[in-house]
Amino acid sequence: MGDKATLLETGRFAQPADFALPAADFVVPAESVSSVESVQAADEDETADAVEEARQRLAAEAGDAEAMSVLGAMLLRRGDLDGAEPYLRGATAAGDRAAANNLGVLLHQRGYADEAASWWRIAAVAGSAAAAHALGRHHRERGDEPAAEYWLRQSAEQGHALGAYALADLLEHRSDAAAERWMRVAAERGHREAAYRLARELDQRAEQEERAAAREGRRIARAAFEIGSASREAAREARPVVREGRAAARAAEPGADNGVGGAAEEAEQWYRQAAARGHRRAALHLGAILERRGELKEAGRWYLTSAKDGEPRAACALGFLLRDAGDTESAAVWWLRAAQEGDGNAANALGALHAERGETQTAERWYRAAMDAGDVNGAFNLGLLCAEQGRTAQAEQWYRRAAYAGHREAANALAILLLQVGDASGAEPWFSKAAEAGSVDAAFNLGILFAGRGDDVKALVWYERAAAAGHTEAALQVAIARLRDGDERAAERHLRCAAGGGSAEAAYRLAAVLDARRPPAPAHELGEPVREKNECEEWYERAASQGHRRAQVRVGMLAAARGDVVEAARWYRVAAESGSRNGAFNLGLLLAREGSEPEAAVWWARAADAGHGRAALRLALVYARRGELVEGKRWADRAAALGPAEVAERAARLRDALRDELSA
Repeated sequence: MGDKATLLETGRFAQPADFALPAADFVVPAESVSSVESVQAADEDETADAVEEARQRLAAEAGDAEAMSVLGAMLLRRGDLDGAEPYLRGATAAGDRAAANNLGVLLHQRGYADEAASWWRIAAVAGSAAAAHALGRHHRERGDEPAAEYWLRQSAEQGHALGAYALADLLEHRSDAAAERWMRVAAERGHREAAYRLARELDQRAEQEERAAAREGRRIARAAFEIGSASREAAREARPVVREGRAAARAAEPGADNGVGGAAEEAEQWYRQAAARGHRRAALHLGAILERRGELKEAGRWYLTSAKDGEPRAACALGFLLRDAGDTESAAVWWLRAAQEGDGNAANALGALHAERGETQTAERWYRAAMDAGDVNGAFNLGLLCAEQGRTAQAEQWYRRAAYAGHREAANALAILLLQVGDASGAEPWFSKAAEAGSVDAAFNLGILFAGRGDDVKALVWYERAAAAGHTEAALQVAIARLRDGDERAAERHLRCAAGGGSAEAAYRLAAVLDARRPPAPAHELGEPVREKNECEEWYERAASQGHRRAQVRVGMLAAARGDVVEAARWYRVAAESGSRNGAFNLGLLLAREGSEPEAAVWWARAADAGHGRAALRLALVYARRGELVEGKRWADRAAALGPAEVAERAARLRDALRDELSA
C-alpha cells in the first residue's frame, strides 16, 4: 500500500500545487472512478473559457507547471485526451500532485488502469484526497479490500466526500458498524447518494421500531380482546387490488416510513436534502412521507419532480393523488407513463379505471400488462374481471395463477369459486392456504365451511382466529357459540367487538343480553319526566339505525314504556314498512289506543297477511264489533290457524260464536 512518509520525504512533489486553483473536483464519467482536482468553474461562458484557455496555454508553453496542470485539466474535462496528456505529464514531472491525479484519470479512461493507479498512488502519497479515493476504488475493483479501505480512509479523513461515501459503501458491504458514521460524513459534505442511503437506513430502522411496536400492540389487543375490548372494523370487499398512494410509491423497496420517532424524522431530513439535490428516489420517498402525513400539496410537488426525472413509481403515486382529488383524466396520464415504463401497479390502476368505465377489453389488456411486469395482482384482477362477466373457467384459471404465486386473496377467491360450483373438497385446501397466509376472510370462510358440515368444534376454531384478527362477523359467530354454551360473559365480550365493528345483529344481541339482566322498569306515569336511556337501549338504537327490524320494534317498545308515544310510533312504522309483522302489529295497537282504529286495522291486516296470529284475532274482533260477521269469521279462522295456542283457542271460540250468529 506504500509508505506515505517515505514518499513525501523525497521532496519530489511541491505542496503548493493544490492551492493555485479552485478546490472543486471535476466529476468524470462513472467508469473513470475518480475526479479531477483542478478545473475552472463550470458556469463560465464559452468566451471566458476561450480567453482563459489561451492565457493558460501561453503560460504553459513558457514552462509554467501550474498553467500546464490547469490547461491539462481543462482539456481533460472537454474530452481532449490527446491534447491534455502532454500538459499533465509535464506538470506531473514538475511536481504538481493535482496533475498526477488527473493524469491517472486520463490513463484510466484510455484503459491503462495499472499505470493510472501508479500515478494516483504518487498523488495520494503527496496528500491528494481525490487521488486516494481513486486509488481506493481501483483496489476495490481488483478485490483487494484491505488496500481499498486504507486509501479510502485516507481520502475520507481528509474530508473528501466521495472518499467518505466509498469507504462507507465498503464498510457497509462488510456489515461494519462504522459504515453509518462515514455515510453521514459524506452526506454532510453534500453527497446526495450518501444522503439518500443514510435516509434509507434510518427509515428501515424506524420501520423495525414500528413493527416491534405493532407486535406489542397486537399482543395487547389480543389481551384486551379477551377482557372485553372492542375490536377494529374489518370491512373487506372483493375488488381489484391496487397498492395506492404511499404504498405504491414504496412497494419495490423494503422499509417504510412510520411518520413518527427520531429515526423517521431524521430520515425525512436526509431525504429532503438528497431530493433538493436532484435525487429522484429521495424525492419519491419524501413525497410518500408527506402524503402519509396529509401534506398532499407538497407531496404532489415531490412526486412530480421525481416523475419528471423518470421515476415510474412516483408517476404512479402522483396518479393516485390526482385521482383522489377528482382529476381522473390527469391520473390516467401519469399511470400510463408509469405503466409504459414497466410499473405493474400503474397498469393495475389503469385496468381498474377502464373496468369501472365498462371498457373490459382495455381493462383486461392492462391487467395482463401488470402481470407481465411481475405484479401478481394483475392475475387476481383478471380473475375478478372474468368472474364479473360470468367467465367462470377463465376466472378460475387466473385465480389459480395468482394463488400459486402466493396471492392469499386469490386463494380465498378461488376457494369461494370452487365452493359455488359444489367442489367443497377442492375449496377447503385453498381456504386453508389463504388463512395460513394471513387472510382473515379465508379464516372466516373456513369457519362457515366446517359449520355447514356440522363440525362446530373446527368451525369455532377458525371463527375465533378470524375474530382475533378483527373480523366482525366471526366475532358474532363466536358470541353465538358462547351463548349456546351458556358462557354469557365471554359472549358479551365478543358481541361488543362485533357490535363495535358495525354488526347490527351483534348490537341487537348485545342489547338483548344486557336487557335480560336489568330489573323491570317502573311503570311510567303521565306527566313524569322521561328517564335517560341506558346502555341496553343505546345498543338497541344502534342496531335499529342500521336497519335491524327486531331492534326497531324493541326500540319502539322501550319508547312506549317511557311514555314517548311519538318515538314509539316512528320506530314501529319504520319496522313495519321494512316488513316486520311485529312492528305492524304494535303500530296497530298504538294507533288503536290513540283512537285511530281504521288505520290500525290496515296495519293489523298487513301483519296478519305476514302470519301474525294476534293481528288476525284483532281484525276478527274489529269486524265482529262492526257487525261484519262474515269478514270477522274469516279472520278468526285465520287466527286459529296461525296461533299460538292461546290465540288459536280464543279465535276458535270467537269463530264458533260468529258461526252461530250467522246461522241463527
